[in-house]
Amino acid sequence: MNTAYRFSHWQKLSSKIVGALLAFLVPALVAICVTLYLSWQLEGSAAAINDAGSLRMQCYRLTVLLSGLQQQPVPGAVQEQMAAIDVTLGQIGRGDPSRPLFLPPDPAIHRQFAQLQQYWSATVRPSAAALSTLPLSMREAAWRPFQQQIDNYVASLNTFVHLMERDSEQRTFWLRSWQLVLVVLAVIGTLGLICLMFRLIIAPVNRLREGIVRMKNEDFDVRLTIDRGDEFGQLALGFNEMADRLQALYSNLEERVRDKTRALEDQNGELALLYDSAAFLQQPQPLEALCEGFMQRLLAYFRADGGAVRILDPGRGNLHIVAHQGLSDELVESVRCMKVSECACGEVLERPLPVLHDLRSLDPRIALKCRHDGFASVSVFHILARQQNLGSCNLHFRQERVFSAREEALMEALGRLLGVAIENLRLGGREREMAVSEERNLVAQGLHDSIAQSLNYLNLQVQMLDQSVQDNRFDEIADIVPALRAGVQESYEDVRELLLNYRSRLMEDDLIGSLQTTIERFRRQTGIAAELVADVDGAPFPREQQLQLLFIVQEALSNIRKHALASRVEIRLEDSHDFCLTIKDNGVGFDAGMLADKSENHVGIHIMRERAQRIEASFGVESVPGGGTTVRLQLHHGQRRAA
Repeated sequence: MNTAYRFSHWQKLSSKIVGALLAFLVPALVAICVTLYLSWQLEGSAAAINDAGSLRMQCYRLTVLLSGLQQQPVPGAVQEQMAAIDVTLGQIGRGDPSRPLFLPPDPAIHRQFAQLQQYWSATVRPSAAALSTLPLSMREAAWRPFQQQIDNYVASLNTFVHLMERDSEQRTFWLRSWQLVLVVLAVIGTLGLICLMFRLIIAPVNRLREGIVRMKNEDFDVRLTIDRGDEFGQLALGFNEMADRLQALYSNLEERVRDKTRALEDQNGELALLYDSAAFLQQPQPLEALCEGFMQRLLAYFRADGGAVRILDPGRGNLHIVAHQGLSDELVESVRCMKVSECACGEVLERPLPVLHDLRSLDPRIALKCRHDGFASVSVFHILARQQNLGSCNLHFRQERVFSAREEALMEALGRLLGVAIENLRLGGREREMAVSEERNLVAQGLHDSIAQSLNYLNLQVQMLDQSVQDNRFDEIADIVPALRAGVQESYEDVRELLLNYRSRLMEDDLIGSLQTTIERFRRQTGIAAELVADVDGAPFPREQQLQLLFIVQEALSNIRKHALASRVEIRLEDSHDFCLTIKDNGVGFDAGMLADKSENHVGIHIMRERAQRIEASFGVESVPGGGTTVRLQLHHGQRRAA
């Protein structure tokens, strides 16, 4: 069957139905109009017959008025009766469509009515008028002719009425005939519409339903006959086209399912590779182990025969191999460290997309180490981090290999994962280096604040001792030696305190326990009463912030031991909405206004302020001479980090 069938003269189903209804409606309307017209005429004829019958009564009444021989008739009554007859004759002659009243269009009836009017106006009416004026003596002689005239007039009226009744009988016959025609038209039209609807709608719908049932039963060979030019023909054409597509789809369903299954397996494999690689690259490990494990996963997924990860030295333009597998020792040794421009693989650093080299298609005169090693194809893709090229990754194949766009996108994603992991390693190393550098700076400041000043004091005492020995001033020597002994003891205590402080560690992330240990050691070493008041109800601090808080307390206690001459110390922790640390002593105090001008000389306070800045806390010192000192640190909840 030609499914490309086209309708040269398109006929809509609605046009056919409307045409059939109009074909039935027009004869029906004609028949109805004819019956209405006949009914209207019959009604007018009936009114005319009724008025003609009333003329007979009016003539008899006129006769009665003129028949009295013993008394003179009343001229006024006779004139009124004759006027009534004139009016009735005029109405019948003129007709009245509103009643309706009119004479049938029969020439014989019209001639008979004209004779009636002529006979009345020329004979009967003048005789009646003359008879009404005659005296009683002369009336008997004129009465008999008038009676004869009335009888003749009434006979003519009967003839006129008979003609109209016969015409009405004929029109009644035609009215019934047309009514019968209407009945026949109704029956024929109904049957015709039923047949038409069955042919135009029901039969095509049944064929379409049968086709759908067969298609439901997987009979995709079913086709509908296109033999009409209406909407059902278009539906049949669409059904056939749908059947063609379903048959083609069903015949290729297994192949499509295999393709979809293969595509899903590929996608699952890609996701598994990405997940496994991401999980592996997040583990803390050296760069070589990181790249080695990454390369193993790539070789297993892409079924490559060899591969290498090269890191770029941007300052010198060199590529260094940090991990390799499946490459000969000679090849690895020759390309272990080489310039970017010395190898075709270096082109990837100048291109935004992965590069695939078909070594067999390159100029054989070019000496390629990979081709000499037996590889046919090499794929190279970027190792990127923050849009910076960190190096490249090579996959070597001994057979020719072509990558799809999806595989290239996967390589690009893997290269970014490796780049982020390498960059994280570098950032972690830099962070540790910065932490060590900052901590060494704080150690240096602590040494300068304690040991360096003590050694400087001891140096002056030794010089004075030397001068006293040379001058043989033994009394001064006796004073200098105790001072030297006290200075050495103080330096020893400072060194010991620094060692204890910098060896301090949190006990299982317990800041309160670590502070209690520090305060207890301070009490044993100095004999100063120290108390810890902790009202802690907030979220735990991360370890870095806890360490900084512990170091700040240690530094404050060290300053109290050296300079405050205090007998009591209170350390208070308040942790609800904001965190507040207060260290208060009852020592000699100092002028806090001079602290800003001499902050560089007060290394201990400077160290505490730096540690407070590290955790984004505010730091302040309040003191007056003789009124003790208060060190206050406050950390707002907005700057507080989650543990």
